[in-house]
Amino acid sequence: MPDLKGELLAVLFAAGRPVGLRELRALGHPEEALLRALAALAEDLEAGHLGVALERVAGGWRLVVHEQALPAVERVLKPSPPRLSKAALEVLALIAYHQPVARGELEAMRGKSVEGVLESLLERGLIRVVGEKEAPGRPRLYGTTERFLEVFGLESLKDLPPLEGGPPLLLRG
Repeated sequence: MPDLKGELLAVLFAAGRPVGLRELRALGHPEEALLRALAALAEDLEAGHLGVALERVAGGWRLVVHEQALPAVERVLKPSPPRLSKAALEVLALIAYHQPVARGELEAMRGKSVEGVLESLLERGLIRVVGEKEAPGRPRLYGTTERFLEVFGLESLKDLPPLEGGPPLLLRG
């Protein structure tokens, strides 16, 4: 029977996504013990000898390829990052910084239609409808998802870079 670190490693490996403390409590250990074991596991993996690292992201923990193992992974798997158009990145940045935000507000900020871009971001699971605006027609309000945090390696929206003169990635033209 593996020890707690081994159990955590197995759960995180099998999950393939960030796993939060609430879910990890199902292992039957106190929160303090889970946090100590996660810290010990992160320390064990830090050197890179096993090719993986523990990353805190989207309110949980996940296993990722250690930076020292990236060249080997790239040689074998030749991964390609998810492609987002400039328009999609622009709209995603606007949503991330101004959420919850309605389509009309996005179009006013961007100066262009965002309908097709919103559909694409919804399909990719990077944004979701978070409610309706108290206005005529009850327009949908959009916000980012946990998947957004995962893809961009953020633990929470607080990890977004600070705004300096406007949202980053805002491309006019």
